[in-house]
Amino acid sequence: MRIVNGMAVFGLALLALPAQAVVGGREGGPAESATVMVLNARGGVCSGVVLSPQAVLTAAHCAAGGTELRVHWRQAGEPVLVAPAAVTLHPQFNAKAVSERRRSIDLALVRLADPLPPRFTPATLDAAAAPRVGAAVTLAGYGVSREGEARSTGSYRSAQLQAIEPYGPGRILLWAADPAGGGKRPGAGACQGDSGGPIFSGQAVVAISSWSTGPAGRDCGLLSQGVLVAPQRGWIDSTIAGWGQNARWSAGP
Repeated sequence: MRIVNGMAVFGLALLALPAQAVVGGREGGPAESATVMVLNARGGVCSGVVLSPQAVLTAAHCAAGGTELRVHWRQAGEPVLVAPAAVTLHPQFNAKAVSERRRSIDLALVRLADPLPPRFTPATLDAAAAPRVGAAVTLAGYGVSREGEARSTGSYRSAQLQAIEPYGPGRILLWAADPAGGGKRPGAGACQGDSGGPIFSGQAVVAISSWSTGPAGRDCGLLSQGVLVAPQRGWIDSTIAGWGQNARWSAGP
């Protein structure tokens, strides 16, 4: 694997990676060996899911606008920064979806020129239907464990959440919240840096984190949103097949 020296902005981002992730979560979680960090030249931190030795799935907003990216992990305690060979945004991604109130598929695929180290194990993607209301899901990532504190990023954490339908049944998005708060009281959930990370149903990745909301004046702690992967299987498979890669999928419904 080629280790690439990052620009100054990537070096600054790495200064903020010694601690925790996922507000209200716990250390560790499923498929930690299938998750990396994705850093961009704007200083942004995201998570990413390993699909194969040379393909990573993340959130499109982490890679939009032509910003330079680095896939990051630590090896023997030292930071590794690798420049992608290619980045493909989902054709239905809309960077202005929120302001324009339009649908957006917030996914991107990252191709690496060389295979990841053997310690990385590709995740299994869930080909089944979306979890029903009340079903348990697990959200994980490398984001902040304390909102607004950049230095709390960098350690893989997870939180047990519950699928909910605040706006009716979702065919594209999965919504989840801390069972104790039901999306109405603050609790565990995604926060800055968790975008692009996995949401699990059992041991399979059912969605990719894309957005979160919190109580007044905050961005985290109420609802966590993810893009369901099963409806996007055709795009995922065809894109990485063009790179000579294949994703792992669970049995369908």
